[in-house]
Amino acid sequence: MSRLPRKILIIIGPEFEDLEFFYPYYRLVEEGYQVEVAGPSNEPVQGKRGYRVKPDYEFSRVNPREYDGLVIPGGRGPERIRNNDYVRNIAKSFIEENKPVAAICHGPQILISAGVLRGRRVTSYWGIKDDVVNAGAEWVDEPVVVDNNLVTARVPDDMPPWMKKFIEILEST
Repeated sequence: MSRLPRKILIIIGPEFEDLEFFYPYYRLVEEGYQVEVAGPSNEPVQGKRGYRVKPDYEFSRVNPREYDGLVIPGGRGPERIRNNDYVRNIAKSFIEENKPVAAICHGPQILISAGVLRGRRVTSYWGIKDDVVNAGAEWVDEPVVVDNNLVTARVPDDMPPWMKKFIEILEST
């Protein structure tokens, strides 16, 4: 008897880092996950490098309970959507329910706004280090940092080990 594909949610905002979206998207699809994308509306969202992605759902329609994991790409997208109540509630729900969360580059800005980084050990793009520390987290300059259900990375070069760790955690849950 085969099991249903597990579902992963990726949230994006305008000027998301294209590579940090497409690499995890296709990597997770390759592993057999059903990957869905949420954005500010149902209209296509343009990344920093000009690629456009049409979300499956707008943030207000997302039920975090339907997903097994969350991916938060970086770029300017997190800054653009971090104050959206739905986005904060989505991120908070995944962390509180101890579901795997992968955030890279500026992605932790969403976790900061959701108020879920205090006491966590994370990494990010160096430019938001102070924000991460001011949110009560320990910032570490390593390619990938795993803190329980949270897997963080700094920059696109860190994506292979970042996704490897995230998939390991997904498979263990």
